[in-house]
Amino acid sequence: MGIIKVENIRVFAHHGCLKEETKIGSDYRVDLEVKANLLPSSRSDQLVDTVDYVFLNRIIKEEMDIPSYLLETVAKRILNRIFNEDKMVKKVTVWVSKLNPPIGGDVERVTIKMTDRRKK
Repeated sequence: MGIIKVENIRVFAHHGCLKEETKIGSDYRVDLEVKANLLPSSRSDQLVDTVDYVFLNRIIKEEMDIPSYLLETVAKRILNRIFNEDKMVKKVTVWVSKLNPPIGGDVERVTIKMTDRRKK
């Protein structure tokens, strides 16, 4: 088993419960950790034998582009897409952070973290 991390993906998106958030949008950071068997690709040196991080980045950008009230909803969509579209993935953890959230204080970011495993 091995781990692939795609870190500090910066995205501008329109998530939030306030009308202003979905209208104006804000900056987000997404981090991803994927567990898969990396032994075949370490031997073959072929992209087809691993989890393509370009594919992972594309899923994150596409799902972040769909407005939602809650970051939890976005994170769950990311997890579902990865499991549905890449059978090599065994476990995924995603962190979705809203940078400078409008919560009435000097807060750098609010982050939610979700983890899921492939059902057998």
